[in-house]
Amino acid sequence: MYQSLSVREESLGKQIVDVAYTIHKFLGPGLLESVYEKCFCHELSNRDIPYLRQKEVAIIYNSLKIDDGLRLDILVDDLVIIELKAQENFHPVWEAQMISYLKLSQKRLGFLINFHVPLIKEGIKRIVL
Repeated sequence: MYQSLSVREESLGKQIVDVAYTIHKFLGPGLLESVYEKCFCHELSNRDIPYLRQKEVAIIYNSLKIDDGLRLDILVDDLVIIELKAQENFHPVWEAQMISYLKLSQKRLGFLINFHVPLIKEGIKRIVL
């Protein structure tokens, strides 16, 4: 059964979208993903929003623990996963990956943000489990 997001998750989601708009408005498309990631983290810091960059998450499969099973671009306040892209075309596998990341990390909200678009609203995909 679907459970609504917490007030904190919703608040973070709005801030994350605003950060993406702010960065895209200033830099535009065409840069490396790593540039957008550094700017995103800088904006989160300026807003006093806690985050971890390139967060490794262990995967448990049966009795096997894979410590470096996956790496999240940005984990915001231990609640929201952000995966950043700078690609010309949206790939459906990104959405499947985000769903897997959410399930494996036991999070409920994720954002795929592709900065290589003319309008950033076309590059933001919100995914809720």
